[in-house]
Amino acid sequence: TLTDYNFITFINADFKSIKEHVNEKVDGILLDLGVSSYQLDTPSRGFSYRFDGDLDMRMDRREKLTAKDVVNNYSRDELLKILYTYGEENYAKCIVDGIIARRNVSPINTTKDLTETIYASVPKKYQVGGSPCKKTFQAIRIEVNGELSNLDTALNDMIDMLNPGGRLCVLTFHSLEDRAVKNAMVDLQGKCTCPSELPYCVCNYESWGKIINKKPIIATQEEQERNSRAKSAKVRVFERLDKNT
Repeated sequence: TLTDYNFITFINADFKSIKEHVNEKVDGILLDLGVSSYQLDTPSRGFSYRFDGDLDMRMDRREKLTAKDVVNNYSRDELLKILYTYGEENYAKCIVDGIIARRNVSPINTTKDLTETIYASVPKKYQVGGSPCKKTFQAIRIEVNGELSNLDTALNDMIDMLNPGGRLCVLTFHSLEDRAVKNAMVDLQGKCTCPSELPYCVCNYESWGKIINKKPIIATQEEQERNSRAKSAKVRVFERLDKNT
């Protein structure tokens, strides 16, 4: 484990505030955007629809907003936006209407309460291919922890912190994160917008470096068999160039 090495400094903070804690250039950054298996498998943390527990979902319990607050206090429009945007949930309207109806009777306080509500809201003929709760739980978790907010800014900060030739390696676990990382890296790489008939570039586009792998790196079949959660993992790598050349 990391505790076996005496040269490591642990900082309990959001990755978005990295510049507040690291005041020097570095040769590499590994950004793991996944949720820890320990948190997911601890019922009291409220991340999983497989266990009954308090509807919490905070990665950092020092924060105030919980999943219980989102489910019981957000407006219908706010809940719809979250489920569509962060969960890409096709049955968002059914699920949100079910949540509103249930919370009007009594608060939705536990993961079991929310799971029962989702199962009761989605037509049974569509409850195939896994639990109908997956996308809703993902969407609420992203909202509670602000997982996608300011991600572009954080990636820009990390690239700025790299020495020339340094690399940023980002590990994602769902399509929304991967798409955001991919788009941010494309923007950081830059692209000439000059007409193709011009013999050389005159648009003076800015590039911070290059994308190392155009397609994301995924786990091998062997690794996926050892660790089922590796199936959704994707890795993208960006290398910083020397801005003075």
